[in-house]
Amino acid sequence: MTTTPKGDAPATDTVAVDSELTDDNHTGAAIAVVAVLCFGGLVASLMQTLIIPIQPELPTLLDTTISNASWVVTATLLAAAVAMPIAGRLGDMFGKKRIILISSLLLIVGSLVCALSSALIPMIVGRAVQGLAMGFIPLGISLMREVTPPRLTSMAVSAMSATMGVGGAIGLPLAAWVAQQWDWHALFWVSAGLAAIVTALVAFLVPHIDDSTGDERFDIIGAIGLTIGLSGVLIAVSKGNDWGWGSATTLGLLFGGLVVLIVWGVFELRHSTPLVDLRTTARPAVLLTNIGAIAIGFGMMAQTIVVPQLLEIPTAMGGLGQTLLAAGLWMAPGGLMMLVFAPVSGTLINTIGAKFTLAIGATVLGLGYLGAFLLMNAPWQLALASVICSAGVGIGYAAMPTLIMGAVPMTEAGAAVGLNGLMRSIGTTSASAVMALVLTSSTVAYGPADVPSHTAFRWCFLIGAIAAFVGVAITLCIPTARRRSGTNTDEKSPADADPPVAAAASETPEPGFLSVRPRLTGSISAGDGTPLGTAAITVTDIRGNQVGTTAVQTDGTYTVRDIADGTYTVIATAAGHSPGALTVSLVGEAAVRRDFTLAGGSVVRGRVHDADGPLAAHVIVTDQSGAVVAQTQTDPGGHFTISGLSRGDIVAVTASAPGYQPASHLVTVDTAAGRTAEAIEILLVANSGIEGSVRTADGSPIVGATVSAIGRDQTIVASTTTDSAGRYRIDGLTGGLFTMVANMYEPAAVQVKVHAGQRNTADIGLGSGRDPAVS
Repeated sequence: MTTTPKGDAPATDTVAVDSELTDDNHTGAAIAVVAVLCFGGLVASLMQTLIIPIQPELPTLLDTTISNASWVVTATLLAAAVAMPIAGRLGDMFGKKRIILISSLLLIVGSLVCALSSALIPMIVGRAVQGLAMGFIPLGISLMREVTPPRLTSMAVSAMSATMGVGGAIGLPLAAWVAQQWDWHALFWVSAGLAAIVTALVAFLVPHIDDSTGDERFDIIGAIGLTIGLSGVLIAVSKGNDWGWGSATTLGLLFGGLVVLIVWGVFELRHSTPLVDLRTTARPAVLLTNIGAIAIGFGMMAQTIVVPQLLEIPTAMGGLGQTLLAAGLWMAPGGLMMLVFAPVSGTLINTIGAKFTLAIGATVLGLGYLGAFLLMNAPWQLALASVICSAGVGIGYAAMPTLIMGAVPMTEAGAAVGLNGLMRSIGTTSASAVMALVLTSSTVAYGPADVPSHTAFRWCFLIGAIAAFVGVAITLCIPTARRRSGTNTDEKSPADADPPVAAAASETPEPGFLSVRPRLTGSISAGDGTPLGTAAITVTDIRGNQVGTTAVQTDGTYTVRDIADGTYTVIATAAGHSPGALTVSLVGEAAVRRDFTLAGGSVVRGRVHDADGPLAAHVIVTDQSGAVVAQTQTDPGGHFTISGLSRGDIVAVTASAPGYQPASHLVTVDTAAGRTAEAIEILLVANSGIEGSVRTADGSPIVGATVSAIGRDQTIVASTTTDSAGRYRIDGLTGGLFTMVANMYEPAAVQVKVHAGQRNTADIGLGSGRDPAVS
């Protein structure tokens, strides 16, 4: 059944300032939460480079082959890639703090497994569990806009995003120092201790915010499909250099994984609550940002792989002759630069928007690679190039989640940011494979081993620059949202400025201006005041794009937090009730209250039948003004139920069916019981008709003669013309006496008794001078 609204629901509009969320204590608490989340992201990202200092020794330490030992690194990358979108979706469904705590606990467990083992299989398992903790980062990013004031949101997201690069960069010298000072197991004891600190801080300082709808189920099949498909593709890419790119194993995993991902995509499109909403992902702002993430992730990882190798190659072979620890220390400023540029990125996002901030970051990254291409003769030159590259990554990494979160509902933010993290991982994994291929394609002999040539390193830097500039081109194609007044250089003077509400009405918020204060509150109730705890609130912008949704509490109240200044349409819906819609303007720090009273809740029931039994009929309900307020179809037994009506309404219930005359009943909806006293019985009478022919006196058919049926009141109730055989047919007549008039050369008339539900025949002769035969 479809229900047509009768008009806007009654509502009240009250401005209420939420003092709890506008004081300095709230800002201080928000900063503390941001610091905890950034620290947790830093610890999780340390796992990327934790074992790089001991990687050459792993075959000996684990008593295995070089090829098998590489799985200790690969397992972490695979687990991290899969964990990010899955953890994001779980956070959207069950609360981000819960899943962040689980991620922290997984990091503790994985670290302890590695710390207590010296065999290959337990080490791979432990490293995979550590990789699952990378789900911490997208969850932390998506949580930022829920726990920070608007002025801090962009900077908080920037800082959290930067931890992905910072952790990997500073982890290298830190891990090298720990490995040189103590037994290699100490690396994992340290990571377990850091993870325990993170877990405690999250448990006590990070608030639990439940923004789920509560009616969704986790897409287990989708998670399994994504895991299998991604694993096949990423294993093939990461191990292609070892196995050979043309080997059956590599090609089988690559194409098998792609086939699984295609099937997975079809399944997700048909699933009611998919792991990844591909329709949302296909939005230009989301799709292009994710494609750009692959290019920028590629650029970030390329210098992380290439620069340390060039620093460590002996000077006799054209390298810079640095020790492992020294190489890590030369790389450390680049990692710290990502953190330094996090607030710069936040300022740029607030000033010029996330899109152009991302483009600037990718441009700086490309310029850093060009610098490395030209300057690679001294450690300080590579360190300078690394700093420039890292600054670009720090700027760009913060803008990507801001673009993503601005284009999706809050209830999908975790999964969307997680998918963006996955795209970055695909970029970094691809960079590892491509850089390894280039470095091994041009080598020079050094004793029993071969080392990459200068030409190979230059090609790596050039490829990194190309990837970065491809990212710039993709970013510039991202649709640009109009910005709020006052956020660019085209500001109006105070005298020319629009009034706050008018300005808000003409602008669409830019992603990044996200408020976490209660911007919109209120209640939803039925006409008798009963709270509608099963209702839902949807908020759309002036273009009709959904910008927020929330479920209503059992007491009928609701709160919407995730929208910026502007003018919106707020829609309240509840099963069995007419929807309500209101326009609201949000400006400044105040929270606006809008209460809805939804009409409906009463029902009309009935049955449609003819003289022989039930009928399949269409039932329409109209109000006293003639407006259609509801309609439905009868079931096989002819029964119907119309809901969404208000008690005391006087409505017309009309039933119609092919071959029958429609019938209508006037009904007063019972004010006490919320339904009619008894079911309505609607009897439909079958249509009657007359058919026959019009001929001349000699029996020749007359083509085009006009035949009219005239009722008892001498009015024409129906008319038609004869066909090429002189025949005519008139349907839709009721039972009774009609005069049939044929007119061509001269009129002729005859009275016909029409029997209801039967076919009646009347042949008319023109110019015959005799009565026509009637049967």
